[in-house]
Amino acid sequence: MKKILVQLDGDRTPSVFDAITAYDAGVDAILQYGGIDPREVRDLVYGAMFTRGPADLKNSAVFIGGTDVRKGEAMLQEAKQAFFGPLRVSVMLDANGCNTTATAAVVKIISATEVRGRRVVVLAGTGPVGQRAAALLAKEGADVVLTSRTLERARSTCATLKSRFGVEPTPAAAGDPEGTRRVLEGAHAVLCTGVEGVSLLPEDMWREHETLAVLGDVNAVPPLGIEGSKPTWDGEEVDGKKVFGALAIGDLKMKIHKRCIQRLFEQNDLVLDVEEIEAVAKELV
Repeated sequence: MKKILVQLDGDRTPSVFDAITAYDAGVDAILQYGGIDPREVRDLVYGAMFTRGPADLKNSAVFIGGTDVRKGEAMLQEAKQAFFGPLRVSVMLDANGCNTTATAAVVKIISATEVRGRRVVVLAGTGPVGQRAAALLAKEGADVVLTSRTLERARSTCATLKSRFGVEPTPAAAGDPEGTRRVLEGAHAVLCTGVEGVSLLPEDMWREHETLAVLGDVNAVPPLGIEGSKPTWDGEEVDGKKVFGALAIGDLKMKIHKRCIQRLFEQNDLVLDVEEIEAVAKELV
């Protein structure tokens, strides 16, 4: 029986990236639907649920993507609410790569150092990747500081994380080098999760930092988030610090993504959101 993946994308044109990754993970066929409104999800999921018997439903699965992560989260909730009894299929959320990228970055950091009880700073952490990375690091026991250019936005994001994940990162403003220097005081690790092409951490600041041990950057577009680093660095030792660049994190992200797609077809009742995807990531490292 063919492994069929139903790709639900919030964007008008379904992601080619996600489709190719699914094929590389061993999917036999992909049914792509773009421009999906959350209210349309139930009937599409029903189409996957009602066409095969319970014993064969593990051969059908749903992938939720698109650039709008909030819409993706709403679509995931609609999909879960469509299931009942044994009639369900496995579903994965990775809108804009938020879950696989965040878990890859976090697993890189925690594989290089112990974060429990230590100060870990997530620079420009108000986006989808930064939020999830901050939540996962906090769940690992780190004393997480989440920054934005404005304190108000950082506070709003931290309140969202408390509601969604039950964690309480410390909000902070880091809109200029002096602000960044302040939030890094006593920090053991830092993860840059800003938008593409924006430098967040000056080279002289991190190279000379007395307590930083591990650094990570998810931005591969110059200028890099960590000035003076290279995207290919995979735990490169620099001035006594381990540095992970975006391409090294991205390589793990791809492995996580493919493995999660494979997991969808091992049973019919998996829901892969960020916490479950992190568990898969840890198995790979």
